[in-house]
Amino acid sequence: MTSNLSWVPPEVDTTVPNPARVYDYWLNGDHNFQADRELGEQILKIMPGIRDAARLNRAFLRRAAAHMAEAGVRQFLDIGSGIPTVGNLHEIVQRIDPSCRVVYVDRESVAVAHAKLLLRGNDRCAAIQADLRDVNDIFDAPETRDLLDLDRPIGLFMLLLLHFVPDSWEPHAILARYRERMAPGSFLAVSHVAADANSSGLDEAIEAYKSTQNDPIPRTHDQVLSFFEGFDVIEPGVVGCAMWNPQGAGDMSEDPEINSLPYAGVGRKP
Repeated sequence: MTSNLSWVPPEVDTTVPNPARVYDYWLNGDHNFQADRELGEQILKIMPGIRDAARLNRAFLRRAAAHMAEAGVRQFLDIGSGIPTVGNLHEIVQRIDPSCRVVYVDRESVAVAHAKLLLRGNDRCAAIQADLRDVNDIFDAPETRDLLDLDRPIGLFMLLLLHFVPDSWEPHAILARYRERMAPGSFLAVSHVAADANSSGLDEAIEAYKSTQNDPIPRTHDQVLSFFEGFDVIEPGVVGCAMWNPQGAGDMSEDPEINSLPYAGVGRKP
């Protein structure tokens, strides 16, 4: 856990838990504060499998990134990338091809500060602070323009992000703006908390999460599938996170309920 707080941006209130830092705690990271750990433990008591679900989402990131890289994509944009932890996107794709370029985006200043520290010396990666809705600011940022050629396909990741986007923000319209800026052959990867997975404790966990000043909005399978409008959904479709092309026992949980807790899918822009 973090003991030296000298790196923390001054505007960050470390007494208020944050979803990205709670997620980091569940992944056994060390970029979290006491408030994050307390909420993380509270939710673990409600849903003991949530830590496993976080791990499975990370495994989906690895498989989706490898799929895109093997399809020839060499540039990636990760929106809501969160706190850097083991198995980051750039580590995955640069292991496949060191020329791959990655731009990380998060509105949480702690996440961006740590990403910049992690990426020092890697001139094929950058981290910028922006909101999901700032589509043009993200694509037109100097770091993005330096690293990504928008005339060529990109891999866009929005993992465990869209369930923090209320319908009043018009998430489909936001996604359409991203799609319009992406070249044909680009990919979109999404994971999202499932409203119809019959997961015990989900409602209580969501209520606890409201202390982060974020209100998670689980959505049904059809609602998550609708986020891929304008994309050809890759087989096996939108499925439980662990069931998206698993490659081994480590990509699945022994608890079937956890395997289906977050939905996940990948689409390709024709």
